Amino acid sequence: MPRAKKKEAEAPAEAVTETVQRMPLSQLHPFEGHPFKVLDDDAMTETVESIRQMGVANPLIVRPDPDGGYEIISGHRRRHAAELAGLDTIPVIVRELDDDAAVIMMVDSNLQRENILPSERAKAYKMKLEALKHQGSRTDLTCEQDAHKLDGKKSRDIIAEQAGTSKDSVRRFIRLTELIPEILDMVDEKKISMTPAVELSYLKPEEQRNFLEAMDYAQAAPSLSQAQRMKKKSQESGCTLEDMCGIMDEVKKDDLGQIAFKTSDLQKFFPKSYTPRQMSDTILRLLEQWQRRRQRDQQR
Repeated sequence: MPRAKKKEAEAPAEAVTETVQRMPLSQLHPFEGHPFKVLDDDAMTETVESIRQMGVANPLIVRPDPDGGYEIISGHRRRHAAELAGLDTIPVIVRELDDDAAVIMMVDSNLQRENILPSERAKAYKMKLEALKHQGSRTDLTCEQDAHKLDGKKSRDIIAEQAGTSKDSVRRFIRLTELIPEILDMVDEKKISMTPAVELSYLKPEEQRNFLEAMDYAQAAPSLSQAQRMKKKSQESGCTLEDMCGIMDEVKKDDLGQIAFKTSDLQKFFPKSYTPRQMSDTILRLLEQWQRRRQRDQQR
């Protein structure tokens, strides 16, 4: 009987309701290392208009900052949209979270969004991986916080399971964080595909900077095979700019049915200021003129 009474007394504590309060925007600042970009795009414009008409429907999740104010866990886009909409305050829920729990909640709440950039997912997975590993080494956690260690699961397995993907996909995304910012931006902009980018992440930072020059020289994105060759050469003896230019100059399998010219071979026919695109447009225009003259000659 005493145990039954104790259980009944504890039951209400499990259903604690959180209080929503309004807080000045000036007291809210971004989560440190927040990997998700807050862009003034069409989606943001729609969010601003929605807030102007109906207010902020979902409260932000924040935590007290020892240095003052509150750190946003979930709601960076809503906070920015509220500011653009001219609001001074916004509804929030304040939670007491340690650093690891805050990182995990911040990542999980943002990964539910659509149209996440590869760089955002890569950095988010890495942050969550480090937080889970740190939690796994602690002995002061509650049963709920420590649940990820059950069944001997590894941190990558947990991330993959919760994200609905494979652990190999998680590994590939985390590898992208080894890319220099310029190349990572190209992955976001779909100028470089995901699989070659993963291979390029194994190049040393200086080699990656050289790769940018080689890519500009070839005016082409690397294939998976080309990226793998650069990675192998880097691991064996180092991959120089000359090596990369040679590899990038090779004809890809997808281009076997096309005619290719080296930029260096064409530059002697054009002003130095001409870009590869201008050269290509000029060549096509001259060929069209040649074809018209040829057709006129045949009709005579």
